[in-house]
Amino acid sequence: MYVAHLSLHDFRSYGDAEVTLAPGATSFIGRNGQGKTNLVEAIDYLSRLGSHRVATDSPLVRAGAERAVVRAAVVRGGRQAVLEVEINPGASNRARVNSSPLPRARELLGTVRTVLFSPDDLSLVKGDPSHRRRFLDDLLVQRAPRFAGVRADYERVLRQRNSLLKTARRSSAAPATLDVWDAHLAQAGAELLAARIALAHRLQPVVARAYDTVAGTSSQGTGPAGGEIDDTRAAIAYQPSLPLPDHDAADPDREVLAQTLVSAMRERRNEELVRGVSLVGPHRDDLRLALGAMPAKGYASHGESWSMALALRLACYQLLQAEGDDPILILDDVFAELDTDRREQLAELVAGSEQVLVTGAVPEDVPAALAGVRVDVVDGKVLPRAD
Repeated sequence: MYVAHLSLHDFRSYGDAEVTLAPGATSFIGRNGQGKTNLVEAIDYLSRLGSHRVATDSPLVRAGAERAVVRAAVVRGGRQAVLEVEINPGASNRARVNSSPLPRARELLGTVRTVLFSPDDLSLVKGDPSHRRRFLDDLLVQRAPRFAGVRADYERVLRQRNSLLKTARRSSAAPATLDVWDAHLAQAGAELLAARIALAHRLQPVVARAYDTVAGTSSQGTGPAGGEIDDTRAAIAYQPSLPLPDHDAADPDREVLAQTLVSAMRERRNEELVRGVSLVGPHRDDLRLALGAMPAKGYASHGESWSMALALRLACYQLLQAEGDDPILILDDVFAELDTDRREQLAELVAGSEQVLVTGAVPEDVPAALAGVRVDVVDGKVLPRAD
């Protein structure tokens, strides 16, 4: 799978842009603020219908414009399709495939798949649980696009239930309909929870191997008190916010999980009514990252944290690759953040991918194995490719 051509209209800093691409490595070179990240962000948007840089679509539309358009010719299995998304902040986005409108934009999901590395990936290790939940959910959708609907349903029910709890807090009375919303939240939550548990189980050995490859198991780090972490074997585990009954991590029973969620909501109902917010459900869960017996957050060194973040992204790539076509790899200004060993190791690991898109401020930021075709981005304009 690769993108053969990218067209932008009123996307970020670009009024109009046309970029021809090819399989293999392409490096976008330009000083900060020139627009090189905007190009790869647009390709990633087609994959996830979301940005890795901002939480809403509004910043993606060029100042003064009402909407933005991202269009790409994608080649998969020798066949080309033209994908298009019209971004309409405050309204529904529209999507087309080969000029034919789709009923809903999210039906575009799964048509193109990307795995993106960026400096923000360090937040997967050092940031709050929302970053790790989003990591899992994005990968769920990449593997099975129907989970975009599952996640949207859960978030919709959660908003409705929270609104009801806030109303009840003001009136000091539990609404009669709260049991109904408990059931809705538990049903949608169990579907999402089961999928996350199974995905974390599937990822665990892949992340461990990826970490070994990037960092090596002999490396040691220092904790906050200065003591070394004796065993740097990477491990991940899904960490629910409530006790769960014994279950098959590879295929959890959704009905049992739904019943567990309902019971937990009833047990904490008084607390929820006082606080006016839902305290039970996958929106409060986490993905535990560990090096040996110690949690990565707070104990891993800066280098180990980067190795863990890279291992998570590499695991995504390897899992998607094993289940279908090679995803498009996007390495956005990531090499400037890595030491020499990790730079070369990462470059060696991904150099054989069908398409790798790399951004860097200067050519020296890009390892030789990934320099490929160079595209300069100067003063917000994409210059002709330089071989």
